[in-house]
Amino acid sequence: MIDPAKTESFERFGRRWMELVDKHGGTHHGYFLPAEGASDKALALFSFPSLAAYEEYRSLFGKDAEFIDADRIRDESGCVLRYERTFMRPLLPGSPRPAPPA
Repeated sequence: MIDPAKTESFERFGRRWMELVDKHGGTHHGYFLPAEGASDKALALFSFPSLAAYEEYRSLFGKDAEFIDADRIRDESGCVLRYERTFMRPLLPGSPRPAPPA
């Protein structure tokens, strides 16, 4: 959840995280911000080629200066009220069908 009164700060925070995900082996697919309806929900989608690559990226949290600076935007502005993390797998056009269970 984001503070709707601090959307500009959230956008600055989000742009910085998009750069960091891409710089550290992932692909950031963007943030989706409120336009109509509930005005406090934002969604970020990003992917990594493997769990190991994601874990390497996560190991930089709180240690790497760029990550600390990005978090400072969030912390000082108060633009993020709460966040939830869900791990998903993509089903994309042209994806091979999984093998049937044995």
